[in-house]
Amino acid sequence: MAKDTKAKKKFTKKLLHKYRMVVLNEDTFEERFSFRLTKLNVFVVVGLSVIFLIAATTILIAFTPLREYIPGYSSAQLKEEATHLAYTSDSLQNVIRLNDQYLSSIKNALTGELDIDQLNRDSVLSKPITDIEYEEINRIKADSLLREEVAQEDKYNILPTATDNINFSLFPPVKGSISEEYNLEDRHYAVDIVTTRNSPIKSVADGRVIFAEWTAETGYVIIIEHSYGLLSVYKHNASLTKSQGDMVRGGEVVATAGNTGELTTGPHLHFELWNEGNPVDPSEYIDFD
Repeated sequence: MAKDTKAKKKFTKKLLHKYRMVVLNEDTFEERFSFRLTKLNVFVVVGLSVIFLIAATTILIAFTPLREYIPGYSSAQLKEEATHLAYTSDSLQNVIRLNDQYLSSIKNALTGELDIDQLNRDSVLSKPITDIEYEEINRIKADSLLREEVAQEDKYNILPTATDNINFSLFPPVKGSISEEYNLEDRHYAVDIVTTRNSPIKSVADGRVIFAEWTAETGYVIIIEHSYGLLSVYKHNASLTKSQGDMVRGGEVVATAGNTGELTTGPHLHFELWNEGNPVDPSEYIDFD
């Protein structure tokens, strides 16, 4: 215990031991000025100087424009402008690429001769190709019964020339209630089916994917070409599980339901059905309930 006390006193004495620093004239050895110092004073002065330098450097970098001259730092405004330009350029490139792919795929998918000006994003055609007028005739009871029987047999058969020898039926792409029906007058060539987010979207029949990309207005879109000139379109998906050129089976999952694109108000499937280049009402051939 005594040794420890002596050691502490000796250390304290060394710290407080006084020294003199003298500056002399080299030629005349005349004393110009001198300082009385202790080791403690030197440690305090050096420590305070280091702290001051660190604080001053931090303030210059954080609060003054001088930081822009330090390698690795740049103006915040310059960074913001560069980021904005990069996003704008990338968005424009994506829009151009998607437009080219969209027009090319639709042109190759539809078998009829169509004017590109008639194509739009929300539906493949801006108006129906044909406007068929039906002549009203007088019906007899037997004819009405026959019509009703045929209608029940072919209710879910989209092919106008279908017979019992053709085994072709359509799967519902997703189960749910219809929020907006098919309407030719409003140019809504589809049915909007309300469903939960990330519900599986299934192909209505066997076919080949001819388009699977993102569009600004309708989000993730997939178009499948089937047999007998049939085309099915699925829009506003959350994600796609198939790519362009893939072969799919009827009832196979091709996407997940979502709410993507500008022209949507909630999770749903915008489903279109085309036969030989003409839009048809999907609810007449598929039971969505």
